[in-house]
Amino acid sequence: MPRQETPRYGLRRLVAAVSVTLILLIGAGVPLSIVAPVPSARADVVADLQSVTGAAAPVMPPFGSSAIAAVGIDGMLAKAGPQTPRQMASITKIVTTLVVLEAKPLQPDEQGPTITFTQKDVQILSDVLAQNGSWEPVQPGWKVSERAAIETMLLPSANNYAESLAIWAYGSVPKYVVAARAFLKAHHLDGISIVDTNGLSAGDTSTPTALVELGELALQNPIIAAVVQKSSAVEPNVGPLTNTNELLGHDGVNGIKTGTYGLTSANLLFSAKVTVGTRTVQLVGVVLGAKDHPTLDARVPAMLASVTKGLHDLTLAKKGQAFASYRTDWGRVGKAVAAEDVSRLVYGHATMRREAAVHSITGGLKGEPVGSVTYVLNGKRIAIPLVLDRDVLAAPVWWRLTHPVR
Repeated sequence: MPRQETPRYGLRRLVAAVSVTLILLIGAGVPLSIVAPVPSARADVVADLQSVTGAAAPVMPPFGSSAIAAVGIDGMLAKAGPQTPRQMASITKIVTTLVVLEAKPLQPDEQGPTITFTQKDVQILSDVLAQNGSWEPVQPGWKVSERAAIETMLLPSANNYAESLAIWAYGSVPKYVVAARAFLKAHHLDGISIVDTNGLSAGDTSTPTALVELGELALQNPIIAAVVQKSSAVEPNVGPLTNTNELLGHDGVNGIKTGTYGLTSANLLFSAKVTVGTRTVQLVGVVLGAKDHPTLDARVPAMLASVTKGLHDLTLAKKGQAFASYRTDWGRVGKAVAAEDVSRLVYGHATMRREAAVHSITGGLKGEPVGSVTYVLNGKRIAIPLVLDRDVLAAPVWWRLTHPVR
């Protein structure tokens, strides 16, 4: 006879079957729970932003022609009067200095090679005197360093030293003029015309904007930048030299060159350092065609102050500034922050739009890129990388096991 199953035996078989099933389920489910995809962290991104800065109101001279720019901002900030070429007069000597230094470069701490004057330099002085130009004395046999000769040319605006320097560097005035024109062409200063070394000729002309660009270029040269901000110097043979720019040291003015043509035309190519927010800004401007230098000089402070007022130092992001935050289902929190400080200098009416976008993450390490915040400032896009401000750990095992369905 077949053996009859007792209730207790049947219960044992049922328990065994259930146990095997549970073991199989757990054995398969635990690995699946661990490797199954987890939901991405929820990202809360800052709202888009739009803003506009106020318009500028530059106060420009009511006479002649003028223009002004800021180093770091493309183009001119403001212009007034005809922007056609006008006589530069002694501002021409800035071109001479740049071109001479191209042939005979100096290090910032160097005096440079020695120049020995001859009877030819005395004749140059006689020619300058005949044209009623500004001058400084010279004698055959005098020895002067290149740097001292440049100071004598620029500070008291000695026309004879400009010509002597150019001939020393290039052999003759015609050869210098060829080099000067090539230099201007190479630097896209098409608005400047050069026919001599010192501006005594009516053929030395420039547009205001080209002179501003020339001034910006000149200040990049450490020799010129150092010389034009000196109110005085001493040349061993000549003696004390006084800078003709009487605005030096006032309203931040630190250069560059005066120019006078005849008795009725005063010019000034000037530079000034001003403060905008936490930023120091170099302004470069020019005024051509004033009746005299006192009249011109009286207008520059208002010009500088009004332009400075129209400048804005826009902070776009500070390093560590949060633009988005992450929160995971397992309780981990992190922020998407700017990786660097970013600001832009703008002038007058400027429109700005901001958008932030971040990647989906399930975890990450501090400093890991997670997206960017993009500004559109006056039509130009500026992208700032965003990174995690801390470690955001991936989903731990305990959370994966307790959330098998996700």
